[in-house]
Amino acid sequence: MNGELFPRERTLIAPGAVHVPDWLGAERQGELLAACRAWARPPAGLRTVRTPGGGVMTARQVCLGLHWYPYGYARTVVDGDGAPVKPMPTWLADLGREAVAAAYGDAQEPPGPAETYDIALINFYDGDSRMGMHRDAEEKSAAPVVSLSLGDTCVFRFGNTASRGRPYQDVELRSGDLFVFGGASRLAYHGVPKVLPGTGPRDLGLTGRLNITLRVGGLG
Repeated sequence: MNGELFPRERTLIAPGAVHVPDWLGAERQGELLAACRAWARPPAGLRTVRTPGGGVMTARQVCLGLHWYPYGYARTVVDGDGAPVKPMPTWLADLGREAVAAAYGDAQEPPGPAETYDIALINFYDGDSRMGMHRDAEEKSAAPVVSLSLGDTCVFRFGNTASRGRPYQDVELRSGDLFVFGGASRLAYHGVPKVLPGTGPRDLGLTGRLNITLRVGGLG
């Protein structure tokens, strides 16, 4: 459904959760991909994430600004090579603010962030990767979460704030799409049950999917 406050190209998925297809053009996607490839190199590069219970996440990850681990943040890669986390670029923080403005437009609820986006989580999915239902709950800031997609299309499952189960809605996120969730949906459960291999734009030169998630930590 389209919310009354949103033009046709922006779809309101839930209160505060907005999908903007094709937000990143081809040139901007290529620039972001090149940056992700640089960030993925060691030190503090792309890693496999292990949960406290001994499980292994199938999506591999690199962090900027602060290092996320289940379930907290650190300034060094505590479950990897121990190197200091790469800094959050100013241009990427600015992109987060730009994304919030694009998603919410003139809508007043929820507001855009008053703080600077200072954390980025970049997840790489191959054709067999998944992401279980979870909440982004380690931050102290209530600023909206910004999600950018590159490469293969995925099924993005956006749920409720009470449990990992129904009700939820499945949304296909394609290369260049923007998804922002804040306000009443800031702590909604969400996940990626499926990636659709071979669906990314050929000219991008990416096999698999990259998801760049921007957050405001509010952690001091």
